[in-house]
Amino acid sequence: MELTETSLEGVWVVEPEVLGDERGWFARTFDAEQFATAGLEITVVQANSSFNAKSGTVRGMHYQAAPFGEAKLISCVRGAIYDVALDLRRSSPSFGQWHAAELSASNRKALFIPPGLAHGYQTLCDECEIEYLMGHEYVPEAGRGVRWDDPGFSIEWPSEPAHGRTIAAKDLDYPDFTF
Repeated sequence: MELTETSLEGVWVVEPEVLGDERGWFARTFDAEQFATAGLEITVVQANSSFNAKSGTVRGMHYQAAPFGEAKLISCVRGAIYDVALDLRRSSPSFGQWHAAELSASNRKALFIPPGLAHGYQTLCDECEIEYLMGHEYVPEAGRGVRWDDPGFSIEWPSEPAHGRTIAAKDLDYPDFTF
């Protein structure tokens, strides 16, 4: 497995080494010891899946307020997504900055996101399935978000499909972030 640090402190791209033969392939997608050696802290307490029927579906930008912050390991097991991490840690040198990576069933990459960052994605094709390994259980009253297109962050999203984007009302209603 190859771990590549991004421009955001604590956010890493995880690329498994795929071993193939006549049966198919095998890849390790998580290794606690290798993560710890790189300084990535996650004790998996939940695993979640989401399915999105249409391309252009946007979910996010979501996070949980302290002390319920979640480390996440995100992968796309069917289809392809444009996955975004947004640093909301005021003490971080990368505060207010974002990093995006294409995660897909074909490239098998994952994105590790530490607590204190918001997360969201846009599907790049129909029928996408995403897997999340979570470092903290979901606490509904700690759930927070920032608007996916907040001008203060200038996240560069993929083009809107001809049929438009699908976005939940709650994700459209977040106010502009206060810096």
